[in-house]
Amino acid sequence: MILADTSVWIDYLNGRISPQTNLLDDALSEGILAMGDLIFLEILQGFRDDQEYKKVKTELSLLDQYSMFEQGMAFKCAENYRFLRKKGITVRKTNDVIIASFCIDQGLELLYSDRDFAPFSEYLGLKSVYIGA
Repeated sequence: MILADTSVWIDYLNGRISPQTNLLDDALSEGILAMGDLIFLEILQGFRDDQEYKKVKTELSLLDQYSMFEQGMAFKCAENYRFLRKKGITVRKTNDVIIASFCIDQGLELLYSDRDFAPFSEYLGLKSVYIGA
């Protein structure tokens, strides 16, 4: 199963074509794409138009859903963040730490274009579906 980061979803929903959005489209067609609640929240927050919001909410609700910040994740996220800090790497967004740590914990692949996820792949075993931007 694959999760796609919010930035890839936003590009996809805005009709931007990139290697990442093509992979997202393929994963949707193959039925191997799931949705994390934190990613879902970030996507839905971006809609101003009510009709668009309802349409996307309905469509994305059909994907397998994961709750990303359950018991014990705070410790795993903090440990991953601290590990990277000790290597001189600062992850800019807490949400990225949560998303990457969840995927590592669950053995899920992450489709992303955000460079903040690369250290999680390099040092912490994040399985990534990544094509350099």
